[in-house]
Amino acid sequence: MITAVLGIQKPLVLAPMGFVSGGALAAAVTGSGGLGLIGAGYGDPEWVRREFERANGARVGIGFITWSLAKQPALLDFALARKPAAVMLSFGDPAPFAARIKASGAKLICQVQDLASARQALATKPDVLVAQGTEAGGHGGARSLFALLPAVKDIADQTPVLAAGGIADRRGVEGAMALGAAGVLVGTRFSASDEALTARRAKQRIVQMSGDKTVRTTVFDVVRGYDAGWGGLTGRALRNRFTDTWHGREQDLIAARELEERKYWQAVEREDFDTALVFAGESVDLIDSVLPAAEIVRRLVG
Repeated sequence: MITAVLGIQKPLVLAPMGFVSGGALAAAVTGSGGLGLIGAGYGDPEWVRREFERANGARVGIGFITWSLAKQPALLDFALARKPAAVMLSFGDPAPFAARIKASGAKLICQVQDLASARQALATKPDVLVAQGTEAGGHGGARSLFALLPAVKDIADQTPVLAAGGIADRRGVEGAMALGAAGVLVGTRFSASDEALTARRAKQRIVQMSGDKTVRTTVFDVVRGYDAGWGGLTGRALRNRFTDTWHGREQDLIAARELEERKYWQAVEREDFDTALVFAGESVDLIDSVLPAAEIVRRLVG
């Protein structure tokens, strides 16, 4: 049972969304019976320190982008010194970090997007796998959840598998469990929570949009200078004028990056989400209000 493995009451884990899943949100999910994970994003030690403090002693974990962590491995020790309940690694080989995480007493959670990455992760003997479908907001692979999940479950042996991607209400939770998931990892629904670090205008966009208005794209990585690290892996975001202008014209955007990057960060400063990024999954159809995290947990898993 995932509840026994992770020491929680309810089979729900907060996705460690970079610079969205802060300490207050992680603590609220943990306080409601799940497990909250702080999203370390691209790795700012001061931000990580502050968000652990904002968790106010709650039993929370942290999630890293594995390829980014490889560029600053000392950040893992910095986080482990704060005694996280779990560390989640996504997008890259977890092997260089797995032993240190497990030796610290934290549970190792590995998110995978296909069978190759699942086998790579299983070689490190993680405590939990997360099968992430392409329906998810943010970066992901190319396989949909309800085909990927049972395939990962079939090779996972006794390792529990959480389902991630497109889950925003109890129907999604029950569907995932019917396909063998031990629980769920949820992101976008919590991005539109009171405690999320998501900008207020971005939360309202999530509430207003439909899944038809999301797109898997690389243009936000290009304009922010992260495209080399992601190696062409797409991220699902809300469509806006920026994606309508540049999606499919990535080489033109690269050529114009110096000017467009400056304009992009100015848009972020003024919360202009006709240009700025809002990562969100296809489940936005199911999100009609911004709610406290505790209420979201109750609606998902009772």
